[in-house]
Amino acid sequence: MAATTESIQLEIVTPTGVALQERVDDLTAPSVAGEFGVLPGHLPILAALKTGIVSYHQGGQEKKIAVANGFVEVVHDTAVLITDFFARKDDVDVVHVRRRIKEVDEALAGWEGELADPQRRALIEEGQWLATQLELIGDPPLPVVTEDTRFLAEHARLAQEDVADALRPDENLTDHDMTQGPE
Repeated sequence: MAATTESIQLEIVTPTGVALQERVDDLTAPSVAGEFGVLPGHLPILAALKTGIVSYHQGGQEKKIAVANGFVEVVHDTAVLITDFFARKDDVDVVHVRRRIKEVDEALAGWEGELADPQRRALIEEGQWLATQLELIGDPPLPVVTEDTRFLAEHARLAQEDVADALRPDENLTDHDMTQGPE
């Protein structure tokens, strides 16, 4: 059996290039299915990243960074995160972020267009990114619930007859008459 390495190569790639390359002891990242951890020797995975905080350890010291939506691939003790945005604590301009988050919240509160409008979705994602930056510096904003329209019933478009058919018992699955009592 081959020996595993004692560290993981962590790489974060944004549209502007490689933002981070570090050897780390372990890492934790946010995915759309929940937070997950990676240790050396981890099985290969491919996951969708959710905007949030990635934490990792180097020599016993914990470090945190912020990432936006994207993807992560872990294979052969290398974790590659592909994301639109990346920030370290020192990158966060608190005044700008707080001003912009207020503008985004006001735009969403006064939204009069379609709920599924791509501009509204972009505002929601920007708000999540701004809130994550504030969380990174240890000063998260108050939680705000903004409806994600991708899963609304109107997008599912189930026909009434399909629902009725699904609720009707399938007589082929039974070999006895349900109107008769036990034999």
